[in-house]
Amino acid sequence: MLPQTQPPESPDLNRRLKKLTSILDVTKAMSAERDLDLLLPLILYEASKVVEADRCSLFVLDRERNQLWSKVAQGSKSEIRLPVGSGIAGQVAETGEVINLPDAYADERFNRSFDTLSGYRTQSVLCVPMRDANGEVTGVIQALNKLNGQPFDSEDEELLLALGAQAAGAIENALLHEDINRLFEGFVSASVVAIESRDPTTAGHSGRVANLTVTMARALEHVHTGPYAHTRFSLSELQELRYASLLHDFGKVGVREPVLVKAEKLYPSEMDALQARFQLARKDLQLQSYRRRLAAARSRGTHHLEEIDAEEDARLAQETKRLDEVLEFVLTCNRPTVLAQGNFERLHELKHLRFEDSFGQERPLLIEREITSLSIAKGTLSDEERREIESHVEHTYRFLSQIPWTRNLRRVPEIAYAHHEKLNGTGYPRAVPDVSIPVQSRMMSIADIYDALTASDRPYKKAVPHQLALDILQREVKSGQLDADLFRIFVEAEVPQRTQKESHE
Repeated sequence: MLPQTQPPESPDLNRRLKKLTSILDVTKAMSAERDLDLLLPLILYEASKVVEADRCSLFVLDRERNQLWSKVAQGSKSEIRLPVGSGIAGQVAETGEVINLPDAYADERFNRSFDTLSGYRTQSVLCVPMRDANGEVTGVIQALNKLNGQPFDSEDEELLLALGAQAAGAIENALLHEDINRLFEGFVSASVVAIESRDPTTAGHSGRVANLTVTMARALEHVHTGPYAHTRFSLSELQELRYASLLHDFGKVGVREPVLVKAEKLYPSEMDALQARFQLARKDLQLQSYRRRLAAARSRGTHHLEEIDAEEDARLAQETKRLDEVLEFVLTCNRPTVLAQGNFERLHELKHLRFEDSFGQERPLLIEREITSLSIAKGTLSDEERREIESHVEHTYRFLSQIPWTRNLRRVPEIAYAHHEKLNGTGYPRAVPDVSIPVQSRMMSIADIYDALTASDRPYKKAVPHQLALDILQREVKSGQLDADLFRIFVEAEVPQRTQKESHE
């Protein structure tokens, strides 16, 4: 019995098997790619290989406009749009049928204008629909000019249809990913508008902090020594960091507006009441002067009226001047400055000043609550108001934790939550130690403080020059509050200057 021999393998079968394997390989790559700008060129490259075409084009169906659009077409640098039903690609999109032309110029459906504009000569055309899992046409793939000079055959149609089916799913996923990104971008932008509408004095702060923080994160790519030598952020991690930075103050929507925008130690209504009281006191001085004039005229005689008026005018001027000096001192105390201890003592002495109101009742010129507020040593907020402002971090975390973030963005709440924590455990709201503070939050802390110091849009303070701001940050580094290595990178990489330059480009 003769031994059985295996039939020789067909070169055509090997070539077909190789192409099918290539489709499987590219399917895996396509399923992992979410960036449409990277996915579409990948599909075109593989399509050209599979059907051995000189070049390929891919059109996606825009159902809202009833158009086909192409971000990429081999041989073209600009986006192409054409109506469904127009030309070869438009016909395939409309009918869902394959069009295979051995000679493009012999078919009236072929639009020669593209060749005229590009200087390209189209010979053969194979255009197939891309269908999703439900069989709906989502676009078309068009191959031009078989490399061997022959027309495209039925095998090419079959292979390009198979690739198109896989590409349709990948493109749908990428478009869905883009939609989700646009949704998050829109949500974040609207949230920033909501924050800034509550506190117009800090308009632009969230965006500037985000730009500074992301620029610092990118600067870490050039760090080759120290604890952050191998710290790198992917594009999705940078997006996560940017969102956390943009939304770090969102919880301010939960803080009372008068506290949020408090520019001076007394609220405007309190200052109005205080100044009205001083105005009444001024009227009281005038009334007391007129009473003394009348009493003096009675006791000394009317022939001394000129002398009496001169005496009273001088006395009234002195008393009014002292009252105005007290008011000016109060107005100075009301500003967000650090007062000397002696000024606190003088404030408490002023509580003994009295005046007579229009009902003849004696009233204090300054009430106890006003003296307490005017005695605030730093800034404009009382301890209770400061705690209310600090509660915005808790509000931010609760709000952000309610959002169904994607897997790549899941740490946005955590990063935003820790931006006011200090490495030495003196921060808020949780006073956590340094090991619990993410590096993203540490960077954001530096950016947040720097912008707060240098911002020129705050009504309660002047902008601090760049170098002075760095000096203040350095003091916080030395006291153990901020990360020394990250601050060094912030300075050496010139993060503020780079951020400002990029924002103007």
